[in-house]
Amino acid sequence: MKNINVMKLPRPKNETPNSQSGFSLVETTIALLVMMVGALACTSLFVFSLQNNVGGSERALAMAVAQQQLEQIRSVNYEDATLTAGTTTSTVRNGERNYTVQRSITDDTNSDGSVKQLKRITITVTPQTAGANWMRTPVVLVSQRSTLTTGSYTVAN
Repeated sequence: MKNINVMKLPRPKNETPNSQSGFSLVETTIALLVMMVGALACTSLFVFSLQNNVGGSERALAMAVAQQQLEQIRSVNYEDATLTAGTTTSTVRNGERNYTVQRSITDDTNSDGSVKQLKRITITVTPQTAGANWMRTPVVLVSQRSTLTTGSYTVAN
């Protein structure tokens, strides 16, 4: 018998060999699990950033309240009863939120006990929202107020 060489015809491009028929169910499931883990990570990051932005707006509103309180104190005379040494606490509403405002005024003294013509003013504003604890951290402004009359302003330790 004669050897007959059979010419192989090229396979059409849309046909694949039996060993490469597509993705298996296991491969598809693993790919979906990897994508789901990535999506959950992005979702938790989104929630965290949203909470952080809300906390930033709370602090900005609390800072505005503190600045308003400090400007009110600065607008009165040095001898006014508002500048009497002591601590007062009040509640202020701003931007549909309530804030606890604590004003603390102290007379500064020199190291020898003599009174300076200088008052230390501390304004502490704490949001009263029902958010996370880190969103309710207080904003503190400290300032000093002096009289217009001449006197001892020397800072001696």
